[in-house]
Amino acid sequence: MCILIHFLPPPSVPSRSVCRSECVTTRTIDWSHRRESEVHHNPPSTSQTFCLWTFNRVNIITSTTVNITNADHKDRISLDRTTGSLELWNLGLRDQGEYRVSIIPDRALELQGATTLDVYVSEVPTLIAGISSTNLTCEAAGNISSIQWIKDGLPLSPSNNITFSSDNRTVYLSPVQDIDNGEYECLVSNPVSNRTASHNLTVNFGPQKISIYGPSAASTGYRLTLSCSADSIAPATFTWIFNRTETGVNNTLYAKERMEALHIGNYTCTATNNITGLKDSVVYKAGDMTCSPLQAPLLPPFGRLL
Repeated sequence: MCILIHFLPPPSVPSRSVCRSECVTTRTIDWSHRRESEVHHNPPSTSQTFCLWTFNRVNIITSTTVNITNADHKDRISLDRTTGSLELWNLGLRDQGEYRVSIIPDRALELQGATTLDVYVSEVPTLIAGISSTNLTCEAAGNISSIQWIKDGLPLSPSNNITFSSDNRTVYLSPVQDIDNGEYECLVSNPVSNRTASHNLTVNFGPQKISIYGPSAASTGYRLTLSCSADSIAPATFTWIFNRTETGVNNTLYAKERMEALHIGNYTCTATNNITGLKDSVVYKAGDMTCSPLQAPLLPPFGRLL
């Protein structure tokens, strides 16, 4: 049994930009065994005394009475001793290269074969919460009894924006939301085995829930440190303005080593998500015992400078 998850946007949804990522699949490799110059793509079942697969000239699995698997491929490959087929899952770019097989059947001459595996890198559209839609499709070969979808370790259920195809092979997310970020798994089972493929879905959102943390009041003679935060994927960039004047500070922290009277006023933090194109702001009022309606609860005052 082999499975993979396709990650596709509906044709009607334009992508604002694209990025590259490794495809996460499982794939059965049922390659030829070569004897002299003849290639057999579907070798007959035979009793084997020895089977060896190599990847880029490094042994990855050797089978005699037991299977010995290379540490780099442990829990990612399996061997069918009847046919000599090698199965790989959680396929990535690291698996691209030449594979060779050597089989010694019972009371027969050695069979050898080779093939080159190309792993294609898929173009994944950028997803934006509330705007974009996408599908996840689980494709499996072999006798399939059931298909189950799992997100972040828990069963995935229908919701306002999540629906399933009648055969449960495809999950439709329309539109995607910020809570749709995470790892999706497709669990395919039959009476004798099961296989899982996974895909990490990234949904860009925000900034939202922006807050400034600092002292409850800032007075002259004290050090002032303010910290701005916001929920955002991709991570937000930050800028600070004091009384409508650009400060040149472009990170989450803003600090004044010693507050003077001229530093009393409004400190505005603006968070910007360059992928979603959205921004949000919050204001901290230095020298005022009250905070603006947008301001989050504040931390205790910092120490006074001598």
